[in-house]
Amino acid sequence: MNNTRTITINPISRLEGHGKVTIHLNAEGEVDDARFHITQFRGFEKFCEGRPFEEMTIITQRICGICPVSHQLASAKACDAILGVDIPETAKLLRELIHMGQFIQSHALHFFHLASPDLLLGWDADPAIRNVVGVIDRFPEIARKGIRLRKFGQEIINALGGKKIHPAFAVPGGVINSLSTDHRDTLLNGFKEAYETTHIALDIIKNWLDKNLEQVKQFAAFSSLYAGLVDKDGSPDMYDGQMRIVDQDGSIIKEFDPSDYLKFIGEHVEPWSYLKFPFFKPHGYPDGCYRVGPLGRLNAANGMSTPKAKKEWENYRKLYGNTLGGCSLLYHYTRLIELLNCLEKAEKLLKHDNICSNDIRITANPVNEEGVGIIEAPRGTLIHHYWVDGHGIIKKANLIVATGHNNIAMNRSIQLVAKEYIHKGEVKEGFLNRVEGAIRCYDPCLSCSTHALGQMVLKIQIYNFSGELVQELERK
Repeated sequence: MNNTRTITINPISRLEGHGKVTIHLNAEGEVDDARFHITQFRGFEKFCEGRPFEEMTIITQRICGICPVSHQLASAKACDAILGVDIPETAKLLRELIHMGQFIQSHALHFFHLASPDLLLGWDADPAIRNVVGVIDRFPEIARKGIRLRKFGQEIINALGGKKIHPAFAVPGGVINSLSTDHRDTLLNGFKEAYETTHIALDIIKNWLDKNLEQVKQFAAFSSLYAGLVDKDGSPDMYDGQMRIVDQDGSIIKEFDPSDYLKFIGEHVEPWSYLKFPFFKPHGYPDGCYRVGPLGRLNAANGMSTPKAKKEWENYRKLYGNTLGGCSLLYHYTRLIELLNCLEKAEKLLKHDNICSNDIRITANPVNEEGVGIIEAPRGTLIHHYWVDGHGIIKKANLIVATGHNNIAMNRSIQLVAKEYIHKGEVKEGFLNRVEGAIRCYDPCLSCSTHALGQMVLKIQIYNFSGELVQELERK
């Protein structure tokens, strides 16, 4: 007789995209293992083959409707490398500006729409209200401000790319649209409210962390490596910089040119998921687990590049330092520090003397057979690597999305939460939400990995030792 039982959560709610979790119990009802499955095939790397490299900025941004700007910029940087050009100053400023708009809208979306129901309403609240609609009902002013903050980020994207989602903007050699003075002035008027809303969100998360410190210490907390791009001062650099990997204590293990990523990052494959498991090669798989995104970037950094964010980063390091730096719930705090940082960067870019210049593109013919483009997307480091023939036709493409970098860490997180909350086979609805919450910390964009369509339904099924269905819970 098979003395095991499997619990399945399929698919997971309040995430971008589709995935499922399986939890394997032994005969005593204790957790043996838990796995986070990416259930859809990811095929962009293959069907990009044979396309002219100039098309990649348009094709690859269709990977995702949440972070299309990130894919477009990483692709454009890879194409710049194939051309062997340095783009004009204003083109770089404008790319960075639209990038900040992407961060602002994405981080606001995650905190106010996806994470806040757990923080404001509680893990065990009725699932019917534990969502953004419930937040709107109970905290209408906070919800309204969150919606407007996300809209502000989208307005930056729209001003540059002509639309809020899948903009036509970055191309090999620069960008295709300049910024008008009218758009610049209109955007500058939005920062006062944006800062106010971000500080409200920071107060919410800091108060919640303080009141729930013991839970923070236990919930999906583990040691790992951390990674992110840094500038010459060691501050997070979302567009350029060196790739830095640090250990749990913040000591630098390796810092390297991002174009050399293949020397240090490997990709492991498991038969139960379509998403690969990147790892730090010198440590091997799975010991080479590293985390990217807000927690990874801020733990790898020496500080922040803007004054308001620097103050919050110093507060974060003072309160939590390296001893609590492995706590997954701190993703929510570090994400808001980044939001503040990106607002400050966007304001500074808009005030740059050359931001409205028309010198925005350089044209050239391909001179290199491959190009690597790496940026920091909202969820973490994003890699686009293209190989071309003599006519600029894509022979091979390798894409490592932020969610992939965090794959080992997300699996570890759900294992820890499952083992903490499931005992003797007892499963409560609030537990399901905690497992999902462990994944939500990372804000994974499964759309980047799966490109799935369909209705999002959460389902958990419990089978007895004979394989008979004994309990089923469903949440639409």
